[in-house]
Amino acid sequence: MEVKKNPKKDLTQNSNLYFVAGLFMVLALSYTALEWKTFYDEPNYDTSMHLDEDLNEELEVFKIEQPKPPAPPITPEEILVVEDDEPIIETVIDIPEPGPDTKILKMEDIDVGVIEEDLDVPFILVEEAPVFPGCEKASDKKACFNEKIQKHVRKNFRYPEIAQEMGIQGKVYMHFVIQKDGSIGNIQIARSPDKNLGSEAKRIITKLPQMTPAKQRGRAVRVPFNIPITFKLQQ
Repeated sequence: MEVKKNPKKDLTQNSNLYFVAGLFMVLALSYTALEWKTFYDEPNYDTSMHLDEDLNEELEVFKIEQPKPPAPPITPEEILVVEDDEPIIETVIDIPEPGPDTKILKMEDIDVGVIEEDLDVPFILVEEAPVFPGCEKASDKKACFNEKIQKHVRKNFRYPEIAQEMGIQGKVYMHFVIQKDGSIGNIQIARSPDKNLGSEAKRIITKLPQMTPAKQRGRAVRVPFNIPITFKLQQ
């Protein structure tokens, strides 16, 4: 008896179509997996500055090597003695001896000149602290000075963009002197982790206003001041 196949029951009828469809799906999944991109969230940095409570910090003492003294001159072996033909004229000062009519001066009659030494007086030891503009009527002028200088730094603070991009942070130690006329001078970067941070801290100090000078024993004196400014990035 001859076996006949039913075309409706032929399993290989659409095999080529199924093969192409499966191949297309595999290629599509492979392409999607290779081209898939992942993006990371950008860090949110807090570029605010921070001031230490103790502004007038003690700075490290830098040791400076002193140059070696020059070598003593070489003494010649032969010493030549030159005779002096000109006579030496001696000057005789005739001081009269004190007698009964000699006037004796009292200590009150002697005018003694006082040489005033131009010394720097530390901020914590000066009798009358320098007065920051706006602190004229404050009862504690030193506390008012510290408060005003903190506000000044916060107001003029700008975090350098190049330091933010490179993730540079740290503490900059600044040194300056309030002169006898109340101006700000001798501004120095005592220590800084980066030149960009140091330049920004120096720019802030140069914008300090004219002040009323400090006084010690009733006369104006120079007052050195040290202030650390902290640059910190927070995520």
